[in-house]
Amino acid sequence: MQKQRVLVIALMVVAFAAGATAQEASYDVPFVPTPEEVVNTMLNLANVEKDDILYDLGCGDGRIVINAVKKFGARGIGIDIDPRRIEESKANAAKAEVSDRIQFKQENLFETDFSDATVLTLYLLSSVNLRLRPTILSKLKPGTRVVSHDFSMGEWEPDQSVELETNGTHHNVYFWIVPANASGVWEWTMPDVPNGGKCSLKVEQHFQKGEGTLTIGDEKIPVKDIAIKGDLVQFTASHRNNNGEKIPVKYSGNVLGNSFECVAKPESGRPTNFRAERDQSTLKTLDSGESNSR
Repeated sequence: MQKQRVLVIALMVVAFAAGATAQEASYDVPFVPTPEEVVNTMLNLANVEKDDILYDLGCGDGRIVINAVKKFGARGIGIDIDPRRIEESKANAAKAEVSDRIQFKQENLFETDFSDATVLTLYLLSSVNLRLRPTILSKLKPGTRVVSHDFSMGEWEPDQSVELETNGTHHNVYFWIVPANASGVWEWTMPDVPNGGKCSLKVEQHFQKGEGTLTIGDEKIPVKDIAIKGDLVQFTASHRNNNGEKIPVKYSGNVLGNSFECVAKPESGRPTNFRAERDQSTLKTLDSGESNSR
């Protein structure tokens, strides 16, 4: 079924390119309606709520945005470059009586500003997703939910994915939470630590995962399980206590710009709160846009 669906989409793209007018030929993605069951899966996976601002890039006939507003009470913005789709979306929103909470804009999705989105929905192509990925990771707030129908983000693995069948056709829905940029070197001081209490954490970040080195006084500790979910950063490291014994310590905190508000909780003993500051010269871009589609 999956091969059949890919073939159908490929044929639609070819037909679209062959029969398009000069204006239509500039469109990156042909209009293929998303089945209602897939729409519901996308919105439920993103846990859409009434306080959300949902952007749908390549909104087509507006069904995703309209459902988000009608069923969940969110505010919605649909973006499409095709004026016919925009008019159709507006008509559908009026029919559903939700026009007061929706905007439809005829814009190029690569040029539109969707930085205030709390939920972003996509039914594009993998190549288009990859072109959008650097913007998603650099412009959207940490914690923003991103959902894509059928097409992935290459090396940026989804936090969750769902497979479903509708009318004999296989669909994939991918879900991501935009991670904070926790890359670089973070420095702080802690009491009862040798070398003047100096501590640091060097993070090499790969989307929502990371690894690095934690330095506590004179001790360097490899860290391999750094997890970044929104602005929350968590990892575990085993280092020596005041008695020289190695104990696991769980670190959990929030990245707010160049500050990291964290608590270190040893397996036994009292937790320690600290605030680390990042050396801004060590900050790295999460996505250079050079990765290939998988």
